[in-house]
Amino acid sequence: MSETYLQFLLDLTNLITADDLEQFKTACKDDIPEEKLPELKTPRDWFMFLEKIEKLAQDDLSYIEHVFEITRRPDLLTKILEYRTQVLKISDDEELDSKLTRVPSAKKYKDLISKDHVAAVSEDGGIKLDPPPSKKGP
Repeated sequence: MSETYLQFLLDLTNLITADDLEQFKTACKDDIPEEKLPELKTPRDWFMFLEKIEKLAQDDLSYIEHVFEITRRPDLLTKILEYRTQVLKISDDEELDSKLTRVPSAKKYKDLISKDHVAAVSEDGGIKLDPPPSKKGP
């Protein structure tokens, strides 16, 4: 594993709260056995488990990109986009040939940030997200 990849995961880890982690684990419920969920106490545990079950690799971030998209974390999606374009050197032209096909979802959020959409940016420079939709029970 490259040092750049490990630093990338560490950077993501620092942006993930305990609540985020619970949402990510819920989003992965089809891929993580229920008995393993309590063992995944930190974002690092989650990343390591995803690597173990081959859902995450330094050259394949599509799974976590999907998780970040469905849990409404465009700030994390932009981090993936930056990693892909700067470290993996995957350009827009190459994305169709890549197994990492979720770039457009991250790209639209990166474009949103770069166009100075003041309403979407909070005081700390991050993107304000609406709360996730609540699920109503039967």
